[in-house]
Amino acid sequence: MTMISFARLSRLTLTPVTALSLLLAVLPVRAEDAATVFADTSKIVAIGGSITEIVYALGEEDHLVARDSTSRYPEAALKLPDVGYMRQLSPEGVLSVNPSGILALHGSGPKEAVDVLRKSSVPFIEVPEHYTHDGILEKIRLVGKALGVDAKADRLAAEVGAGLKAAEKQTASIKERKRILFVQSTQGGKILAAGSDTAADAIVRLAGGVNAVEGFSGYKLSDEAIVTAKPDVILMMDNAGPAVSDDELFSNPSIASTPAGLARKVIRMDGGYLLGFGPRTAEAIHDLAVSLYGGQVTD
Repeated sequence: MTMISFARLSRLTLTPVTALSLLLAVLPVRAEDAATVFADTSKIVAIGGSITEIVYALGEEDHLVARDSTSRYPEAALKLPDVGYMRQLSPEGVLSVNPSGILALHGSGPKEAVDVLRKSSVPFIEVPEHYTHDGILEKIRLVGKALGVDAKADRLAAEVGAGLKAAEKQTASIKERKRILFVQSTQGGKILAAGSDTAADAIVRLAGGVNAVEGFSGYKLSDEAIVTAKPDVILMMDNAGPAVSDDELFSNPSIASTPAGLARKVIRMDGGYLLGFGPRTAEAIHDLAVSLYGGQVTD
């Protein structure tokens, strides 16, 4: 829309109040405001399991009209319409619920679909994802800001922050750190393992472990690296794709000869709980640490 200049307004026979109102009406909304706060929170689509979980933890679930397929907690969220997997979104599916706003975790995609959603008439707010203590608190505060409940978000962030500090202290005195190999999948007999800059790497370190594989970021097929990594424990997700039995896992040649393979040591945890980096992460850190170190974890 073409901007109306003050000079042009001054030539019109309008009262000062009316002229100012017209000018404000055609001024563009500041991007920073449009990107952080919803004007209408009545029908929000939450994309990303931790986003949905935070909305419920804030007690603001009545604003939700739909969620994505990774949003499986709390159980009540499963009653909401599912608009699809967060990394394979269809703009038509998301917009079909006639939302007043879209609250999406960074990494939602594909890019083409997100671009379409951003250009639609529905406000789109993206929440950053950082696999850290502070990153979780930032997510909570940004979700609260988007929904207009900053005070609630501050209280939740303080509570979650205290839990995270306590969880991180529980493994501080452990001297011998176990080497953990996070296996995302074994499709076709190939091991897809987690390197640095991943949620798996971060949760392993927060629980007092050491990521057994080094030298790459993200997830990678790395059979040879696994043999030399010599992991003590294999870490895998439950409820995240086709199940892999212990027999299938430990018969894999790249794992069989490792300390974890010889001891048949595997820990399985719910994927959303383990890697969500949301309100329950302190509990996930504690549970993983206990599975790794037992009584060495101090309460």
